[in-house]
Amino acid sequence: MAKDEVSRRLALKRGGALGVLGAATVASPALWTWPAEASVARTGAGADPRWVWDPEADALLASVIDRGDVPAVNALLRTWKKNGQALPDGLPADVRDFVERARQLPSWTDQGKLAKSFAFTEKRGLYLGILYGLASGMISTVIPHEARAVYYSKGGAAMKDRITKTAKLGYDIMTRNAFAADGEMIVTCVKTRLVHAAVRHLLPRSPGWTGTADQTAPISQRDMLVTWHSLPTTVMGKLTSWEVPIPRAESDGFLHSWQLTAHMLGIMDEYIPASWTEANAQAEQILTPVLAPTDEGIALAEILLNLGSSVDGGVLSTHVLGALTRFMLGDRIANWLRIPREPVWDPLLDVAWGPFIAVREGLLPFPLAPAAYWTFDEIIRQATLLFLSEGNPISIEIPDANRPS
Repeated sequence: MAKDEVSRRLALKRGGALGVLGAATVASPALWTWPAEASVARTGAGADPRWVWDPEADALLASVIDRGDVPAVNALLRTWKKNGQALPDGLPADVRDFVERARQLPSWTDQGKLAKSFAFTEKRGLYLGILYGLASGMISTVIPHEARAVYYSKGGAAMKDRITKTAKLGYDIMTRNAFAADGEMIVTCVKTRLVHAAVRHLLPRSPGWTGTADQTAPISQRDMLVTWHSLPTTVMGKLTSWEVPIPRAESDGFLHSWQLTAHMLGIMDEYIPASWTEANAQAEQILTPVLAPTDEGIALAEILLNLGSSVDGGVLSTHVLGALTRFMLGDRIANWLRIPREPVWDPLLDVAWGPFIAVREGLLPFPLAPAAYWTFDEIIRQATLLFLSEGNPISIEIPDANRPS
């Protein structure tokens, strides 16, 4: 079927669904209307992802936790670091079988697009690093389901460690060999998928979470999609608003790397947007409407803004990070998070950011510029990871308990 005919049919289907949504707003304001034909799978059951989780991973981790295998599994998986590396001997058979299946790339993987994704990252790594940390990272604190899941889980009590592991995913996807045998992105995604399944099993036992939750279990397919949109969709939206000129092939490659990431994290293919147009349409339905402040999110945001306090006593870092957050996400979200206005940094960013982008982009055509940018950005990324990890190896670990009371 021709691409324009597919687009026409999707538009008609979405239009009809939105008509139903308008008629049923009072009864069901969050009706799922995004069509599976708009996904990488191009087909699907169309089930509302609010009520779909990750059945295979969830059953496995419930068993691993309940039989007391978490410490042994963590110790063994700690040695699995590269995508193509053989799994360690001694893993329980059910864990080994699941990980072997989960580590396989989908049939729709496009190596050419992945190469274009790195070409994009090589030139715009600085923007990506800033946006992952201050746009995506801070917007997560005004996604109520995510903020509460993070706050009441074990990681919520050690946020620097929690952010370090999240930062590793952002770093791994930016490497040239992210999904290759000698890369680490697949390992990071699969381990994160295991963590999510463990949290689904544990959080319903947390009085703090159950006292605020409107779910039977956290981290549904819809929740994962919302978080996904806080990353690539939000980032591409900001780059577009900054008028950063991005070749179509590189934009598509960047999306493809995140489509693969979604798949490897356990998001079903029928929910993964096939294009930026579909990603934006889905985000408008499930990300934008849910943004709201919570006590848990405000507390997490304060922790995030103070992460740099050990660098300069917090005098400079907290003010700069707060101003950057307001600049990236706007006044409404900054005010929700009780981030004070900065009389120096706020106007400086408003005035200087555009020219900074223009100068940096203007130098890109010079032959040595992309490599120089990449080297400089890589130094910043490595230094950031070193600071967050306090020089220790970064290991994504399956939790066996919730946040201590």
